[in-house]
Amino acid sequence: MEETESVGASSAAEEIKSSDEAVAFMASIEPEELQRCVFPERLDVLSDGGGVLGEFSLSVEFTRRALQPCMLVHAQSKGAIDGCPCGTTVTAYLTAELEVLEEDYHEFVKLHDHNVEKRCHMVQQNGWMVIDTCSRVGEEVTKGHVSYTMSALRGLVTEGSSMLLMRLIAQRKKVPENTVFIFLDQCSCINLTTFSQLGVKRVEVGDKVTEVFGVQRLVGSVEDSPSTWQCYFLDNGRLAIRKQVGSPVTIRLQQQGPKKIPLVWEEDMQLYSQYLERKEELRAEYASYLREHPEIRTMLSRYLQDLLIVKPDNVCQFTRMHFESSTSRRSSDSKLKTTNST
Repeated sequence: MEETESVGASSAAEEIKSSDEAVAFMASIEPEELQRCVFPERLDVLSDGGGVLGEFSLSVEFTRRALQPCMLVHAQSKGAIDGCPCGTTVTAYLTAELEVLEEDYHEFVKLHDHNVEKRCHMVQQNGWMVIDTCSRVGEEVTKGHVSYTMSALRGLVTEGSSMLLMRLIAQRKKVPENTVFIFLDQCSCINLTTFSQLGVKRVEVGDKVTEVFGVQRLVGSVEDSPSTWQCYFLDNGRLAIRKQVGSPVTIRLQQQGPKKIPLVWEEDMQLYSQYLERKEELRAEYASYLREHPEIRTMLSRYLQDLLIVKPDNVCQFTRMHFESSTSRRSSDSKLKTTNST
């Protein structure tokens, strides 16, 4: 197992900074804009031929972390390519200015002869961003640890914060000139990522042709070639298309409107716990009622005894006549007691 460790930003890294326009964009975010970004969405992952390979989901919500109000971004893609299961999960806690408080990234591919897995966890601690990485290829494991001062990461965009940033840009339908942020690549090195405007075009979404607004993100890298992502959004800010240029895979919205997600309540821990609690409450209520009214057991016992003796073909009719006669009998007994008492 290999381990690498680095503390503090290098002089080269310190020279790489976000543009003033990018920092100003983050500072200009209004609470109303964030509120409009709070919604879940789910899209399909498609091959070039249109076949469904998996699904992509993204949700943004308000929450608290260590009693501090913040935004929670959760994104997940899962599916299979060439019969090999693969997926990516990102969970990020962000301030209202998109500053990362904590983020966890997990990517995996299950190949036929071995597995490939990458993890990255970053968290703010005492004015530093502490980053731990772990890569696994089969039995070979490589771990890394690096820390940067928060001042060196001014204007940082991560996998998680970039998704919320895209929603905000889609709302404004405008990307400021020279929108250049810093980000941490897969080697945890500081690099640049640039956002630019692709304009408006018409695309098919389900059975309709609609206008979408495009945003492009260019991602630099120290070791690999730069990558380019293109995203198109509907007027309501929902993602319609997400694609890495050169990749045979496209994330695409197949139908407009919220996609109905079947509820399997037995697999929802909160709902199942509520069900068990309510079940016990009802059992206790029923038992208490039967204790308070012992005549119920007597009535049911007589009914079942008569039913099994007669064995009627029409059970419903027999049941109605049985309880009608019981009601008449109780009414007669009540009148007789009243007459005798007078």
